[in-house]
Amino acid sequence: MFNNILPCRHPLLLNRMVCLALILAGPMTIVTAAEPDLILADFEGDTYGDWKATGTAFGSGPARGTLPGQMQVEGYRGQGLANSFLDGDKSTGSLTSPEFQIERNFIAFLIGGGGHADQTCLNLMIDGRVVRTITGSNTAAGGSERLEPAAWDVKELRGQKASLVIVDTATGGWGHINVDHIVATDTKPPAVLKRVQRELIAERKSLQLPVKNGGTKRVVTIEVDGKIMRAFDIELADGQPDWWANCDITEWHGKPLTITVDQLRDDSRALEQIQQADAHLGETNYAEALRPQFHFSSQRGWLNDPNGLVFYQGEWHLFYQHNPYGWGWGNMHWGHAVSRDLIHWQEQGEALYPDELGTMFSGSAVIDWHNTAGFQQGTEPPLVLIYTAAGGTGVQSKGQGFTQGLAYSHDRGRTWTKYAGNPVLPQITGGNRDPKVFWHEPTKKWVMPLYVERGDKQTIELFGSPNLKDWKFLSAIDGFFECPDFFELPVDGSDNHKLWVLTAANSEYRLGTFDGITFQPTTPKLSGHRGRGFYAAQTYSDAPNNRRIQIGWLQAPSPGMSFNQCMSTPLELGLKSTVSGPRLTMNMVPELNSVSERTFSWTTERTPLDRPKAGELIRLHVDIPAHATGVVDINVRGATVKYDLAKQELTVLDHRIPAPLVDGWQHLGILVDRTTIEVFASDGLVYAPFPYIADAANTSVQVSRDESAPIVMGTLNTLKSAWQPAAKLKP
Repeated sequence: MFNNILPCRHPLLLNRMVCLALILAGPMTIVTAAEPDLILADFEGDTYGDWKATGTAFGSGPARGTLPGQMQVEGYRGQGLANSFLDGDKSTGSLTSPEFQIERNFIAFLIGGGGHADQTCLNLMIDGRVVRTITGSNTAAGGSERLEPAAWDVKELRGQKASLVIVDTATGGWGHINVDHIVATDTKPPAVLKRVQRELIAERKSLQLPVKNGGTKRVVTIEVDGKIMRAFDIELADGQPDWWANCDITEWHGKPLTITVDQLRDDSRALEQIQQADAHLGETNYAEALRPQFHFSSQRGWLNDPNGLVFYQGEWHLFYQHNPYGWGWGNMHWGHAVSRDLIHWQEQGEALYPDELGTMFSGSAVIDWHNTAGFQQGTEPPLVLIYTAAGGTGVQSKGQGFTQGLAYSHDRGRTWTKYAGNPVLPQITGGNRDPKVFWHEPTKKWVMPLYVERGDKQTIELFGSPNLKDWKFLSAIDGFFECPDFFELPVDGSDNHKLWVLTAANSEYRLGTFDGITFQPTTPKLSGHRGRGFYAAQTYSDAPNNRRIQIGWLQAPSPGMSFNQCMSTPLELGLKSTVSGPRLTMNMVPELNSVSERTFSWTTERTPLDRPKAGELIRLHVDIPAHATGVVDINVRGATVKYDLAKQELTVLDHRIPAPLVDGWQHLGILVDRTTIEVFASDGLVYAPFPYIADAANTSVQVSRDESAPIVMGTLNTLKSAWQPAAKLKP
């Protein structure tokens, strides 16, 4: 016999005959339906309404997300929230609700910001007394501005009059509070468990951690022999993961590991889903829908600045800023990949992990041919990394500020040891980072260009050292921001005429002379790249044949993937004489021929080029002779490129760029990958990279000209994936 379940808000008002009939029909369970939720505050208006604000911290109305100077605020609902970061952590104030009657069993809300008891908190008040209180979760440097769900059980307080007070009386670090979506409810919210742990024995190569893009960030630590060996934040998936992050545990094989998550909902499956494996879980063949096919991208996680570019024994090393545990920026490690031809890359895992000095920010690499630092063992010179440890930005950090450190390798870069005497250069100001070190042969010393902020002034400061360990200030150059590079190039290939090139993160540069102490510029700041999303480029140390090869971070997202961002194609740099003086050139490297698959030569003399199914990966060369007028139109997989002969102007995706004819010609080179387009013009004087995701169904290429334009000719290459099996590197 079935039970009859009757939701009844007022069972005593039921018709007695109905109740009798139900009883006669069989056993019956009468339950009381939950009352609908009551929204006490959603902070979606232009003002706080009946809520009363004091002080200056909360302003006159809800914040629309992140406030100036604040880290990205996430996890709130709708458009607004109560955010006391107005004018920074120094501001104080309070926000008090009108009085209301407690009519539900729970009060649930979203909360974030500072974790200072009685100072950055949300209080429930009855008769002037605090009967419930909660703070945000952050007190130390770093942390996250994500609002997390929380709730109070108020069953015992039902029927009483109460008010809510959001308090900010703190003025130091994390001296603010964020609150949103306060709801009275009879539905018990999931409980949040603190410091949830799991123990296991390290038996495989890695831990695979479940990730949910956009999920709640949790802090995970891994302890071995009672010591925290790894600590990072990660958007752990409570349920089905979007992808799996990799944490190498080979060095602890056979040892017990303690995995701790700072907090989890009691219904989360995140911790139990962590598993051991000998390879990445999920798709790992570099064939994902938005995987760049001839631009380097990391197998998993976020990628930004290229670091430590160095050539040694036939191998091009590429280190890079890497978050192995998330699709977005954070947890900065140094990822590592190696190539024999600048195109086919094999990842080597993480080279540098965060430590007590902070996360691993950008830097460079050198070969210490003369063993100046004393790291050499045997006859082979050591490879040395010079990096910024980012002070208080790491969850393990002891907060010593931004400092510069060393790590060295005795096995061609496969494993790395951090120098015990780190930091070799202590913090200079709150903003000093990105060391780019090179050997200056005329003065027999190492030189370090370093980005240093001094008040409102942005400078590149030069330091010198005989041994990579002891550094002295040499000189400074104003007006450059982040990621310096400094190198010498011949003009027009002549060894008798060389100039030094100083570049910075946005690829602006100046030319000049350098005597080992001072850089004397001979030009104003000049534009480097002419596109969008190209940043923090660096050049290779010790490249063969005195080549100057540059790779930049190409800010080209791969939405929905387990990886994010990629590197530019490698660029061959030079200096070329122009009517305005020597200028930097950036050209494709010939190594791209290694992925060339099919070549088709064409001319517009008889008919325009129209290939509706040319291919997914494209390299197109278009040769345009000088002419008084005319426009050449190019469409590559939906991306529009035009060249106006009269204006000598290039247009890429509606972005206009001056592009002069050179020696009576305009030679255009166009590269299209799954998330990028790069255009080369004016014999390398113009390089224009752009993030660009083509329609997967559009593989067409068209080239046409108007009647006034000259005959145009060129070649069309379809390219193959650089992720196809290549020659294996030596272990």
